[in-house]
Amino acid sequence: MKLRTSLIAATAITALGVSALAGCSSGGSDDTAAGGAALTIAKPDGAITTESNNPFVGDSAASKYGYAKVVFETLALVNQTGDRGTTPWLAESLEWNDDYTQLTVVPREGVTWSDGEPFTADDIVFSFETASIPALDTAGLKYEGAEVDGDTVVLSFGDSKYVNQARVLHVPIVPKHIWEKFDDPATDPVKGDDLVGTGPYAMANWSTESVTLDARDDYWAGDLAVPELHYVSYGDNTALTTALANGDADWAQAFIPQIEEQFLSADPEHNQFLASPTTGSATLFMNLQQKPFDDPAFRQALAWVIDRDAYVDIAREGASEPVWSVTGLSSILEDEIQPEFQGVDYKVDADKARDLLETAGYTWKDDALIDPDGTPVSFTLSVPSGWSDWNTAQELIAEDVKDGIGAEVKIDMPDWGGWADPRDNGTFSAIIHWLEDSGTAYGLYTSTMDPRWISPEGKAGFNFGRFDDPAATTALNTYANASSDEERTAAIDTLQTIFSEQVPAIPLGAHPLLGEFNTRNYVGWPSETDTYASADPTQPNIVQILTKLKPAE
Repeated sequence: MKLRTSLIAATAITALGVSALAGCSSGGSDDTAAGGAALTIAKPDGAITTESNNPFVGDSAASKYGYAKVVFETLALVNQTGDRGTTPWLAESLEWNDDYTQLTVVPREGVTWSDGEPFTADDIVFSFETASIPALDTAGLKYEGAEVDGDTVVLSFGDSKYVNQARVLHVPIVPKHIWEKFDDPATDPVKGDDLVGTGPYAMANWSTESVTLDARDDYWAGDLAVPELHYVSYGDNTALTTALANGDADWAQAFIPQIEEQFLSADPEHNQFLASPTTGSATLFMNLQQKPFDDPAFRQALAWVIDRDAYVDIAREGASEPVWSVTGLSSILEDEIQPEFQGVDYKVDADKARDLLETAGYTWKDDALIDPDGTPVSFTLSVPSGWSDWNTAQELIAEDVKDGIGAEVKIDMPDWGGWADPRDNGTFSAIIHWLEDSGTAYGLYTSTMDPRWISPEGKAGFNFGRFDDPAATTALNTYANASSDEERTAAIDTLQTIFSEQVPAIPLGAHPLLGEFNTRNYVGWPSETDTYASADPTQPNIVQILTKLKPAE
């Protein structure tokens, strides 16, 4: 099995030197940076009323606006698209042991915190101790401690991190000399002089309407072309789209219906949009504990009538790619599709679907599908109201299923709570949802077949259909904890066989990272021909983009 060496390397990854990183930035003088234009980064989340700059807290202002990513940096940056490569960042080099339970880190030299204090190995150890506090450990680190030997840090974990390397490498690194005085790092708002990071920008002003950050003139990776960042939160996607189109906002991550008319055509020379495929997919999850989805034959038939091309072309307006492989994997993971499944794809084939159903004892009455018990087949497909792309997908799937096999699909568009509660508690019929994105095939298969996502109380974090097959569970555990590619190859072969035969879920299209931006003042953005990062400003790779931007001619 071919895997991306950048994600599984058993030898140290050579870091980019400071001079090389500086060479990717503007390279201009302080006067040039000071005279440059600010960038306004937009979110559609409405007013954010309370200042909290804690990067470990998901609903803090820093996390919601996204500016935590330019203040607090990470050991490395994992590219979720393109080559899925890893770029050491605050680490000079990184090396995993054979079973991925230990990570050896050499901290980058010459890095200072924004208050002038030096960045050290002790900051790394303290940050992982903080991130592993139960109230903050949303990544399930199972961190067991560290050993510091000079400038080398060895971080130890309670289980293999092979499938969760990005979660380890993207832990925010915080200053020990500031954070060790906090009574409770899980709740401290980290304000005023306590807001200290290694990142390229530092807080200048905070309000409920917008946040301003200034470029540091002592940033370790060199001069920055963009002197100032404004983070603004608009009331909804419509207001955000208007701001992007008229130039009030420069950069955002949003799904914009009719993006050509609504954004790109407003300034065809400068307005840009990049959809970057990831290893995750928008996926039809079915409740496998109730009719009609408790029958694998019905699930197989569905997989042969749902038009993934229509999902991409109509619902996503081209901002995705269809997933047709019977393994459920998109093209970004084609190197993990086993030889026997290479080129084995679904297509829209109603005759094939009807043959499967007829063999399983289904019949038709006046074109309506009747199950073997004599009951008309019907189910409800639920997506939150306002999720326009997936709301359109609901209608498309309903039409495909009705026309293809004669089953009725009822459309449900509740609010978030009315969608999430049945999802978590297993009382839904069918939903569209995203996947856990591990950077490997494991993300799809754990999301759809792994019983570990079901809590003792019966709530689901993923595997919403509650699929449970001992062979799949064993293969998932082997893949996650194996110490050799041979073991993983055997495990992935088992998983792909089970997935293709039992169809526990139906991926529709790759779930991309989206980015809207303009080139009026700066160039050097990611593109389809230079996929060094996605253009999504909410991702850790934003610091990589900001070091590459330079003034437009």
